[in-house]
Amino acid sequence: MLGRVIWTRRRYLALPLLTVLFTTVSCSSSEELAAPSPTGEAARHCRALQKALPRSVDGLKRGTAEPVSDFTAIWGDPAVKLRCGVPKPDVLRYGNEHYNPNPEAAEVNGVQWLFEKQDDGYRFTTVLRKVYVEVTVPHDYAPEVDVLPDLAGAVTRTVPKGV
Repeated sequence: MLGRVIWTRRRYLALPLLTVLFTTVSCSSSEELAAPSPTGEAARHCRALQKALPRSVDGLKRGTAEPVSDFTAIWGDPAVKLRCGVPKPDVLRYGNEHYNPNPEAAEVNGVQWLFEKQDDGYRFTTVLRKVYVEVTVPHDYAPEVDVLPDLAGAVTRTVPKGV
């Protein structure tokens, strides 16, 4: 009988704690995202892009990336992640082991994007712009390319064409 009473007490103590933890996790709208560190003109373009980004992409509501940065943004859960001011992708760096002289790329609403298949979706990076903008889309949102039209307007208005 004593063993049953102890179990009951533990169960009742654990339930509120589990409920609080579940609520916190399921309502969270933030996610860890390493922020790039562009400087000068690139940083100015990225800050302008941050202000122009839409509240939703492909129906996914914007959340908060952690740490908060002028160079990152997220939407949905799992998160579609945007980073502005990233380095030139390895597949575009001549001499790099991942270099590809003919990478998969396409134009979406006036913005050229490099497509890179990842384990859990795709990474898209702007090309032919003064700043590289990277968007990672989990396979949960296939076809992953569907987020790009919602981002194209902000990119064309804030990140000038360049090489």
